[in-house]
Amino acid sequence: MSHSNLLSSFKCAFAGLWHVVRTQRNARIHLAVTGVVVALGLWLGLSRSEWAIIALTIGTVLAAEAFNTVAEAAVDLATAEYHPLAKIAKDVAAGAVLLTAITAVVVGLLILGPPLWQALLALF
Repeated sequence: MSHSNLLSSFKCAFAGLWHVVRTQRNARIHLAVTGVVVALGLWLGLSRSEWAIIALTIGTVLAAEAFNTVAEAAVDLATAEYHPLAKIAKDVAAGAVLLTAITAVVVGLLILGPPLWQALLALF
């Protein structure tokens, strides 16, 4: 692969990510929550292992949101009419995002919960 093709590939990938952020409300919500989690993690002084788990979890949720956007666009391209299979494809893709988001909340509670609780108790 030539250097210009590699740069072109990255340009297209970033354009795709920007499309998701620009057009998907839930992606923006995920990014806002990411900001809060990162700020809390910095404040609480998470370990390298905890940051790795948090980073993987965040990446999984954001990737799921991107794949959901892919599914919606592909289904919309295939048909503008209602079809039960189109509904299943969109619903399952959205369900996958929900599943990753719920998992992220659990991971966040397990990693951030105890030190956050201790920090809050120390304030009062």
